[in-house]
Amino acid sequence: MRPFRIAVTVTASLLAALPAAPAGAQSEGEDASAVRMIAVEGEAARYWSRWRGPSGQGLVEGTGYPDRWSETENVIWRTAVPGSGNSSPIVWGDRIFLTTGRTGGRQLSILAYRRSDGALLWETDVAPGGREYVHPKNGPAAATPVTDGERVYASFGSRGLVAVDFDGNRLWHTEVGQIDNYHGPAGSPLLYRDRIILYQDQRPHGFVAAYDTATGAEVWRTEREATVGWGTPAAIRVGDHDELVVSSSRSVNAYDPATGEELWRCRGNNFEVIPTPVVEAGLVFCTSGRAGPTLAIRPGGSGDVTDTHVAWTTPRGSPFVPSPLAHDGYLYTINDMASIVTGFRAATGEVLWQGRLGRAVREGFSASPVLVDGKVFFTNDDGITFVLRAGPEFDLLHTNDIGARTLASPALVDGHWYIRTEGELIAIGS
Repeated sequence: MRPFRIAVTVTASLLAALPAAPAGAQSEGEDASAVRMIAVEGEAARYWSRWRGPSGQGLVEGTGYPDRWSETENVIWRTAVPGSGNSSPIVWGDRIFLTTGRTGGRQLSILAYRRSDGALLWETDVAPGGREYVHPKNGPAAATPVTDGERVYASFGSRGLVAVDFDGNRLWHTEVGQIDNYHGPAGSPLLYRDRIILYQDQRPHGFVAAYDTATGAEVWRTEREATVGWGTPAAIRVGDHDELVVSSSRSVNAYDPATGEELWRCRGNNFEVIPTPVVEAGLVFCTSGRAGPTLAIRPGGSGDVTDTHVAWTTPRGSPFVPSPLAHDGYLYTINDMASIVTGFRAATGEVLWQGRLGRAVREGFSASPVLVDGKVFFTNDDGITFVLRAGPEFDLLHTNDIGARTLASPALVDGHWYIRTEGELIAIGS
């Protein structure tokens, strides 16, 4: 039986995210234009070349994307995906790239599909080695790959970083060291200029590091104190310089992406952190824990900025697995421990509305939301997508049921959705 799908407005007594703003909190619009996520440029902006797309935070340009589908409605094609994995698809030209694991994760592969018809073009085995333990919702191939149009880069935890060309030929394989994280590795690599950046928190020897895209050689490595973490770093522009933001266990840290030197740190995260930070209204938003706090941080500081650069916080109610979404002055989060979605005014933390999306299910959402055509799409693990109108009021338009377990986030290009379910890759279009 499919889950109950009627969203209901949550009463004020159930609000889980009442913000607290310290002295000196940022007023709406202050220095907002000086802070932004570094989006891809040039030809890459036409496609979905990385985790969360061109913007790095699930925002889709253009129109013509269908907002309704089912197991059959608006399905252009569907094709089986061998093995298992929860990495999201990326797209460049007529290629869709995925990672997967076979034989319980002993065999790891990068796959390429033809975007026009879903045909599997090639599968390349990479990163040989033994099986490592992973959480069932993580899987042996959890990190989403990234491409610059010439190479596809993929991270496989203890099995290292791999680059292949568009014909599936392995170009290099770099060891990153043993990763001992109790749910297994998951964070996706970030392409920043001519470097691949990733972080792996563990006990001991957590690190954030940069690798040369042409050779895989390590450029710099900075040791970290955090012992667990499964997130993806974010590169942001702050005025006249760039910062690499890592949101992980207990704290948020910013580094110089050229050298790995720590710029600032902010305490306040919970112990377990998965979501990727997003940027809006001059602030960096970091969520953590099992419905833990949300932190709204003004970047650009130095040293410990906990008491000086936190614009507002919530005590609880933030996502555990899905990343937040921010756009046009609003911040949207899904509490995946209770299926409650919240809309905030991004600059101040004012809670504008809340609603429940289907049944209250513990850890019921894994995919991160996307915004397209003025609508925000949240997909739960049962493959049900809740379509909400973006803006200051809770307005559930309808739901779509793709009929399959779905943990990966979608890719959207040229009016088409590309959705990875538990066993298939599906193209949705008008």
